[in-house]
Amino acid sequence: MPDVLREAQAVYVVTSQVGFEGLLWGKPVRTFGMPFYAGWGLTTDELPPCSRRRTVSLEQLIHGALIEYARYVDPETDEPCDPERVVEWLGLQRQFGRRYTGPHVAFGFSRWKEPFVRDFIGARPLRFTADVGDAITTSPSERVVAWGCKHDDVLGKLDDDTKRRPLLRIEDGFLRSVGLGADLIRPLSWVLDDTGIYYDARRPSALESTLRHHLFTAAERERARNLRERINSSRITKYNLAASGSWIRPAQAGHVILVPGQVESDASIRFGNGGITRNIDLLAAIRSDNPDAYILYKPHPDVLAGLRQRGNAEETALDFCDEIISNVSLTDLFEQVDGVHVLTSLAGFEALMRGIPVVTYGQPFYSGWGLTVDKRMSKGVLARRQRLLDLDELVYGVLVLYPTYVSRHTRRFTTPERILDELEAWRLQSPVVPRWRRMLSRMFKKK
Repeated sequence: MPDVLREAQAVYVVTSQVGFEGLLWGKPVRTFGMPFYAGWGLTTDELPPCSRRRTVSLEQLIHGALIEYARYVDPETDEPCDPERVVEWLGLQRQFGRRYTGPHVAFGFSRWKEPFVRDFIGARPLRFTADVGDAITTSPSERVVAWGCKHDDVLGKLDDDTKRRPLLRIEDGFLRSVGLGADLIRPLSWVLDDTGIYYDARRPSALESTLRHHLFTAAERERARNLRERINSSRITKYNLAASGSWIRPAQAGHVILVPGQVESDASIRFGNGGITRNIDLLAAIRSDNPDAYILYKPHPDVLAGLRQRGNAEETALDFCDEIISNVSLTDLFEQVDGVHVLTSLAGFEALMRGIPVVTYGQPFYSGWGLTVDKRMSKGVLARRQRLLDLDELVYGVLVLYPTYVSRHTRRFTTPERILDELEAWRLQSPVVPRWRRMLSRMFKKK
């Protein structure tokens, strides 16, 4: 209807609310009944004037109808709210719901992810298939949806015409859940990228393009700063895992470096490694560069949970580090270390948000912008990332502009600030992964 009203020269109604909406659009309105907005001197009315109604301004009519008369409930909290809050929420639904038009075919998704794909893409023609032939031989207008780079080996074999078909890649966001994705825990954020994907340094991504070209305003930087400060104060991370252990910095430790381990089969290592592909080689390189440092190694949570395989030769980690940390939260460790050295781990970005110096040995999305010390950046990546960003510009691009957030409660699009509310409340519930879900997750275990 807004598109029709935008082009209309006038609106004729009996009592339809479209007439009121026409007034909001500044259109001449003619009524053949006596709706609530007629008789106030703002419409041309076919019926005789109503003696109970006087002449008012459009602003007075809007205030009476939309502010004084109506009552509003926040769609996310069920609490009373102002009409501006409802308009803001509805606008967000339209903004995200209209990004990707036309039919979509989602290829190769596990059954448990299918409802989430529908939620994050929005309501539109969407079908699922496990047959790559089916995915690529239907209407050229269909956009193919895939999980990250998981199926590149298959999709990359297509003929030239098919390879030019629009492709939408999906991957976990950076404020995801309370619990591991490998445990089939519902995500609160995914990234949807129609250019590349953030962890694939071989080519540009929508995130990289945003960080290169977006003109950040003072209001956006302030929003990012507030978001970052809240994440830090509430100790929010990607998975928000409960940790029962603690760690005390040894008195004799000089410069303490935290090294987060990664799952060596993950795509972020394959496509952004900078030449190092094993945790043990990362540790060896860090030890070589920092012979006198006290090095802490923290294996990836999926590995500690038994959901992913341990890295190749990782049993020799103590040859290059001083201590291996298991059931201690990253936020506790961040408060006691002097630096975080990573391959491509998201922990590097989380450390940056907390003001901790970060050294990268791969090519993660947050490197190359002047905020990290980068040991192994390729010339191609450096050539693409030639812009210096401040921390709040990076945070705004990564946490506000790039991801899509869907509320755990409403299953509708929402904001990162609301996701922080939900993560804090969710974390207080002390979730325990049911045994059946843990068993089911092992069926989807990545080798």
